[in-house]
Amino acid sequence: MQLNYGNQDFIMHHSGCLYWPSRKVLFVADVHFGKVDHFRKNGSALPSQVGLENFRKLNFVLDEFQPSEVIFLGDLFHSTQNKDWDRFTAWVKLRQEKLVLIVGNHDIIPQYHFEDLGIKVLPHLVDETLFLSHHPEKKEGLFNICGHLHPGYRLRGEGRQQLKLSCFYQKKQQLILPAFGAFTGHFLIEPEDDEDVFVLSEDLVLSIK
Repeated sequence: MQLNYGNQDFIMHHSGCLYWPSRKVLFVADVHFGKVDHFRKNGSALPSQVGLENFRKLNFVLDEFQPSEVIFLGDLFHSTQNKDWDRFTAWVKLRQEKLVLIVGNHDIIPQYHFEDLGIKVLPHLVDETLFLSHHPEKKEGLFNICGHLHPGYRLRGEGRQQLKLSCFYQKKQQLILPAFGAFTGHFLIEPEDDEDVFVLSEDLVLSIK
């Protein structure tokens, strides 16, 4: 599914990533590496394989688009370092892309740990007419691409049938990306008439309008 802003085209991918073809940049929001191990450590009965899904999914998207740069729009890690940090460190060493982290509220691991891996860490970033941030923000004359909300949409069918799906949420001068990570949950939204929602299916992005 394509999205146009100004004279730029973007691709909304069913993984929840956003790709900027003219710049070969991939945007990824709210991976929350380490969340499964964090909950397992605190007594939740979750299979350890769930935590590996984020790496598998990210590798799949990178192989598909082959970007030159990946910009993580915050909440790359859920909490403090755990087993996923070692996996992440090994993963970074195998990648050739430039990696950038826009710091989110969950990113409490000291910045220098990311910088030691060659990852650029920023509070936000302005790129041409884009304002890249973790939290949704309004900047005059700029289009905000962000994460944080974990937007989801409730599709209703006949009777009491309903399905909750992750979605891209487009507001005026803003696009909020779905959470990329597994086991992240949804914040269900009810869009206004001038807003768009694009839900994620197994292999498609679909507009609800």
